[in-house]
Amino acid sequence: MSTADHFRSDPGAAAWTIRSVPETGSTNTDLLAEAGTAPDRTVLRTGHQTAGKGRLDRKWDAPPGANLLVSLLFREASDPGELVRRVGLAVARAARAETGVDARLKWPNDVVVDGQKLAGVLAQRAENGAVVVGTGVNLGWAPEGAARLGDIDPGTFLLSVLTAFDALPADIGDTYRAELATLGQRVRVIRPADELVGTAIEVDDDGRLIVVDECAISHHVDVGDIVHLRPD
Repeated sequence: MSTADHFRSDPGAAAWTIRSVPETGSTNTDLLAEAGTAPDRTVLRTGHQTAGKGRLDRKWDAPPGANLLVSLLFREASDPGELVRRVGLAVARAARAETGVDARLKWPNDVVVDGQKLAGVLAQRAENGAVVVGTGVNLGWAPEGAARLGDIDPGTFLLSVLTAFDALPADIGDTYRAELATLGQRVRVIRPADELVGTAIEVDDDGRLIVVDECAISHHVDVGDIVHLRPD
């Protein structure tokens, strides 16, 4: 059974309902199943996921108790992509506040430190229109080639993330662009059907990455894995 606590980042913010369980298959799956009954801003954290998934159904796993594994339910949501950007910004800002590292965003849904992945963010929409956003943040453990913040209590870091989320402005467009490490980079975009190489110059209002290729043609990218390339 899980226990529930209520947290307000400041007196003017709506409360978060935080539940913690020692182990589960996937916090995203659990909250999606409860989307019709759980209150808005329900947060489910676990010490260990046995069936955690990232983007494109990639497995996301970590030793028990080492990292922050959490999902957030938004009942009055409209754009899952914007919620991914908001949660990514909150994780990056919490990382900077707690440790001083230069955490930045990598399009479309990663938080990185010195180019290495610190966290991923995944949004899924429930049948009733609610959106569940999950994130796994490397704290005490990271796979080879990834970043971690150190031995920080996951519960404490979660409160920092929620506080940073509530402090974001109503319009995050400029904030997101300012913290997106992908902009200005020469990138390789790996798409289901092909690959695109060019310079990432902007993110449009729908969250698509605009990449100018070697022939000066602009591409609006909806989906793809991004590789930041070294300058020639």
